[in-house]
Amino acid sequence: MINKIVMSMASLRIISGSLEILAALLILRLNQVDKALLVNTGLAVVGPIVLLTTTTIGLIGIADKLSWGKFAWVIVGVTCIFIGILKK
Repeated sequence: MINKIVMSMASLRIISGSLEILAALLILRLNQVDKALLVNTGLAVVGPIVLLTTTTIGLIGIADKLSWGKFAWVIVGVTCIFIGILKK
């Protein structure tokens, strides 16, 4: 039997990947740079949301196994990832 937490994380990634493929097909169909850029911008919003959501679900799944110190390091790591992504 598959763990519910793992199933939730995998489902979110499958949905995210499907959106990426659909967006690529839409970009090809539109065949215009300005419209393709709009579609790509929409994807830029989805990626970090999926990352944050899957990480949160995973942390909830292992919260009882992590000490507060390790939990804090995970939060610092995720924060660093977002700073690196969003910093210009």
